Amino acid sequence: MTSLRPEEQQRAERYSRQILFPGIGAEGQQRLAAARVAIVGCGATGSALASLLARAGVGTLRIIDRDYVETSNLQRQSLFDESDASESLPKAIAAQRRIAAFNSKIKVEPRVEDLVPGNVDELLEGMNVTLDGTDNFETRYLINDYAVKTSVPWVYTAAVGSYGVTLNVVPGTTACLACIFPDSPRGMVETCETSGILNSAVNLVASIAATEAMKMLVGGVQAAQLRRTLLSFDVWTNERSEISAAHPRPGCRACAERNFIHLAGEGRPHITLCGRNSVQIHERHRPIDFVEMQRRLAAHGLVRYNEFVLKFWHEPYEMTLFPDGRAIIKGTTDTAVARSLYARYVGS
Repeated sequence: MTSLRPEEQQRAERYSRQILFPGIGAEGQQRLAAARVAIVGCGATGSALASLLARAGVGTLRIIDRDYVETSNLQRQSLFDESDASESLPKAIAAQRRIAAFNSKIKVEPRVEDLVPGNVDELLEGMNVTLDGTDNFETRYLINDYAVKTSVPWVYTAAVGSYGVTLNVVPGTTACLACIFPDSPRGMVETCETSGILNSAVNLVASIAATEAMKMLVGGVQAAQLRRTLLSFDVWTNERSEISAAHPRPGCRACAERNFIHLAGEGRPHITLCGRNSVQIHERHRPIDFVEMQRRLAAHGLVRYNEFVLKFWHEPYEMTLFPDGRAIIKGTTDTAVARSLYARYVGS
């Protein structure tokens, strides 16, 4: 009988209950350990996904998030605590620290960035699966375009109010997001700010999505068990619905015509952040010296910074600056107002 090396023995013990499950087994666990998964957005669903996959032994997690931790996040964003909120830590950094505390063998690659057409190749290249923890359809369509173009599977996941919805996208096999939703939702759209959100809805849909991702990563016969529907479930009313997504839609812009308009950056707006009454300003390649910026802003309001973010309060607005020049302006949804504040205090 071949004896296991200490590291292998430790891994076998940590994941012993998961290895006992026939759908995973020892070989499946090895495939999980070798896997690379991108999680785009580390808010409610993203943090739950990251925690589940890290505990399951997925070897590398690249966590991509543009945002920072606030107290209002703690009701549903399971990776974070009050110290993260008090420090205004970027969510990707906070997630890396929390995961290291319960599974130091997992490699976490935090990227404090917004996924946009200009960096999507760099941020998603080399990933086996991409998981959706975002809060807007513009980014989801971008992920979908990239996935279809590169034939890398992804899982769409969303939660608001008391319901969650999720869809597996296996390019060339199943329907893609553009097959199901050819255009972004029009008119009034529910958000966490307008409809609230239950943490139980988040954790339900994240658990389903994480399980589907594990099937993709284990592969083989398990891939045949992938759900091929758009599934939604309301944890409050217990209403459940499924729409078939078994096959690509003929004439689909992405699948059939391979017209990747979101990769090309067409019609990409400023994005209002979920539940935040905020506008994000994209100003890349403008390195910010936090020490100098504090000196400049101190006469105009309260300034606080750490190595990751600088926060500036000028009533009734709050500006959060990132080292690359990106900013989140809180207190308005008017992009013109946000742009004006940025130009006034940071530069045009």
